[in-house]
Amino acid sequence: IRLQNSYQEVNMYAVIKTGGKQYRVASGEKIKVEQIAADVGQEIVIDQVLAVGNGAELKVGTPLVSGATVKATVVAHGKHDKVHIFKMRRRKHYQKRQGHRQQFTELQIGAIAA
Repeated sequence: IRLQNSYQEVNMYAVIKTGGKQYRVASGEKIKVEQIAADVGQEIVIDQVLAVGNGAELKVGTPLVSGATVKATVVAHGKHDKVHIFKMRRRKHYQKRQGHRQQFTELQIGAIAA
């Protein structure tokens, strides 16, 4: 019976919106999102929850699920791998190189409250 209960907890997931993107998260997962102004180790509450699922049951918001929150802990801040931009016009002696490293915040997802 214990295994069944813990399996149901793992089945619970939420679709959250942060940094202009949407993420499907479950308790215990680590995700990388656009940088958030928070200190490492700080717990944040994400209240922009678009959907909450628990097994076969799914609650979809219009556009947000009222009263639903996701708690997450900031694990680290960092930069993604470099994206190389290369622009060229053929036969015009034009070449331009540029690089960019996007900053991210790594979150450890905690409790999902519906």
